[in-house]
Amino acid sequence: MGARIAVDAVLVVWMLLELRIRLRSHFNRQGARLDRGSLLVVVACIAAGIGGAFVLADTLPAAAIAAGRWLFVLGVVLMCVGIAIRQWAVVILGRFFTIDVRIHPGQTVVERGPYRWVRHPAYAGMIVTFVGIGLALGNWLALAVAAVVPTAGLVLRIRVEERALLDGLGEPYRRFAAGRPRLFPGVW
Repeated sequence: MGARIAVDAVLVVWMLLELRIRLRSHFNRQGARLDRGSLLVVVACIAAGIGGAFVLADTLPAAAIAAGRWLFVLGVVLMCVGIAIRQWAVVILGRFFTIDVRIHPGQTVVERGPYRWVRHPAYAGMIVTFVGIGLALGNWLALAVAAVVPTAGLVLRIRVEERALLDGLGEPYRRFAAGRPRLFPGVW
């Protein structure tokens, strides 16, 4: 019971922070919208992945992770770390952050904070959160669905976003991208 309360509490905080990001973005409509439907794909993939993970964890106990309590704790910690990384990335981008792909007038390449290490730390934080949710649910299939389905949507989004950033920011973004992985150092 206490474990479920911990997961639910982190999920509520996450949803409230995401709502705050969405509202802030709603009032930041400078520049042309360039996301080519990718926002809808991301939202659908997150809903399917997280919703599917919860359903699988409840209906397929045979896929339970038998590693014990420490994996649950690791899952909750990863959820919190992922949320913190995403929030940090959003704060660092400041007025340039929107939930839909836009290039703002006067936008520059941001290279501080988590952008020192990766091109898309907000998405990396989301993926860490999804993996944490899957681990906290304690089910191998739930973990796979929570990690893979939303990540597939984010990969599509990254490709759309990078095309817009290259077109809109040009050579400064090309140099920035050449020196950093997209999501995770040594992976992609």
